[in-house]
Amino acid sequence: MKNAFIIHGTWWNPDENWFPWMKTQLEERGYEVQVPRLPTPEGQSLENWTEAFEPFLDHIDKETIFIAHSSGPAFVLSILEGLDFPVKACYFAAGFLGLINIPDFDVLNKTITDRDFDWKKVQKNCKSFYMCHGSDDPYVPLENALMMSRNLGLSIDMIEGGGHLNSESGYREFGYLLKKI
Repeated sequence: MKNAFIIHGTWWNPDENWFPWMKTQLEERGYEVQVPRLPTPEGQSLENWTEAFEPFLDHIDKETIFIAHSSGPAFVLSILEGLDFPVKACYFAAGFLGLINIPDFDVLNKTITDRDFDWKKVQKNCKSFYMCHGSDDPYVPLENALMMSRNLGLSIDMIEGGGHLNSESGYREFGYLLKKI
């Protein structure tokens, strides 16, 4: 069965942004969709996110797709490092690596986004990657997004005026990303 995970980022949860809309859209297309609630901002760390995601590991298979936003894509890279088989695809919106020079976010994101990844294993464990980024993202500098795309060997699809591709930027729905999926 086709299955998907939608992974939120820092300060967000499964009930915000375009995540509920995307879940409904994918379910209407025959996907089983999981939207895990990861601890943020209280208790946010790679260790705690990994622990919160652990009950979902048995649901990942070769037909799985990951859809992740903001710091969520870096967390998905960590999941891919731990797999022994490739998933079908990963779709990253406003994803990044490193620190973004916003102290309130950097202290929370550090263990997730500012670390070394096993890029060969990451690439081996996903058949297809896609990245998009708002041309005027107020949080994530383009250079931080490019760090991720370069390591994955792909270009970024720039969305003119997209901001951080979240509800604050008008994204309660994300038809553009759904078409890519």
